[in-house]
Amino acid sequence: MSRPDRRHDDTFVPRRSNRRSTADTAVLGVVVDVPEPWAQLLVDWRTKCGDPQASLVPPHVTLLPPTEVAVADRPSITAHLADVARAHPPFDVHLRGTGTFRPVSEVVFVAVADGVADCASVADDVRTGPLQRPLSFPYHPHVTVAHDVPTDMLDMAQSELADVDARFRVEHFTEFEQLPSGAWAVARQHPLTGPART
Repeated sequence: MSRPDRRHDDTFVPRRSNRRSTADTAVLGVVVDVPEPWAQLLVDWRTKCGDPQASLVPPHVTLLPPTEVAVADRPSITAHLADVARAHPPFDVHLRGTGTFRPVSEVVFVAVADGVADCASVADDVRTGPLQRPLSFPYHPHVTVAHDVPTDMLDMAQSELADVDARFRVEHFTEFEQLPSGAWAVARQHPLTGPART
């Protein structure tokens, strides 16, 4: 029996489950949105590389990978995420340059140069309580720009986006739910209202 492929654990891609999908479960993810004008730039590049996910998931930094939950647990999950958001203040993110997970996974990403510790802190808290789950790989905040496309397209994205330099303030994180089509829809945003760090 082959080992399940866990390379895509932190990416928002359609996934097949051994379980039959029912109305009793939902697949959620939690992210830091990349705002405009950089979001459209990254969507355009993902499209240019031939990545079919370009139209299904907006550019983001993952806090919680796609996670199957019971629909009955949604109220406690919403309360949990609101509590996490109230414990963390807004923070700044700086995206700069590119990187890759090759050869482990055919992914090229824009790197988080500043804001890594803040993303990790929020992500750690999100993945507690009703959303407690292990990760297949150590947490590494990034913005995917090409995934499972031909090697020349991965190379192009890594080279052509190497001079990306984007700074923005993160004032909320977003809870997404996967639709039957594979696309991701915003379920709600959770404002970061925690006390400023000294």
